[in-house]
Amino acid sequence: MLLLLQVLASCLWLGHSEVVTSFESSCPQFFFRETPPNEAIEPENPAWICQRYKNQYYFATLYDRDRRIPVYSAYIYQPGSGKRPKTWLVEPQLMGLTYPKTMEREWTLLNYFNVSLEQLSESQAILQDYKNLTGLNRGHLNPSGHHGDSSSRTATFTLTNIVPQDAKLNGGAWNNYEQQTMIRRTQGCNTTYVVVGAVPGNNYIAKGRVNKPSFLWSSACCEVDTNHRKAWGVIAENDKNEVQLLTLGTLEDVLTQIYGSSQVSLFDSDCPRE
Repeated sequence: MLLLLQVLASCLWLGHSEVVTSFESSCPQFFFRETPPNEAIEPENPAWICQRYKNQYYFATLYDRDRRIPVYSAYIYQPGSGKRPKTWLVEPQLMGLTYPKTMEREWTLLNYFNVSLEQLSESQAILQDYKNLTGLNRGHLNPSGHHGDSSSRTATFTLTNIVPQDAKLNGGAWNNYEQQTMIRRTQGCNTTYVVVGAVPGNNYIAKGRVNKPSFLWSSACCEVDTNHRKAWGVIAENDKNEVQLLTLGTLEDVLTQIYGSSQVSLFDSDCPRE
């Protein structure tokens, strides 16, 4: 009977699973013209996550299962004031699609879903990985401050949206970009689509479990009205407190060089590259 229930449950979950086969078919609304970045920055072992919290999608994350960090998170910029959440969450479906389709606390999975910490840590980064870091802290790709209500802020506190970030950069120039520059740049925008990413590096934390990115980058494409759009990008080395503001085209070219891949495209071609 229990097995039957598990099978039934997995069938129910599959239809709305959070770890999905593509963003286009599951949560395309977080991308301008429903077009995610191209395959040039895809890792060898990816997971496409439609970030679900309380039965609603809040943003999308391409996750690198091997390095246990996100490649990018995509969302719509809707800043607002509010409390910073305190609860950290994880993604159950990285362990398998029979697990809950919504982000959960580690504690909940260990106590209610018969999951071992070892099993969870095989599939992704866990809280323990980010303990006792020196000069680094938990850096959000999709920051909670870019969202207006408490559920959308809480949803950004999943470890699948976090990378080990240089602490000075996270609290300094990167924070300044997230808070000040974004407000300035988005003036006159109706809808602003954002993709924030991390380029894998050669160093790891947590005894080689979690990659420390070499660069962090962010890109935005905003619709001023039906005929006018503007776009921009930034990039930062993950060991300096410095952010470089670039055109979208330049950012894509820089990422193409760093990745040594085919041409990187972060947005639909209707976003201006200049």
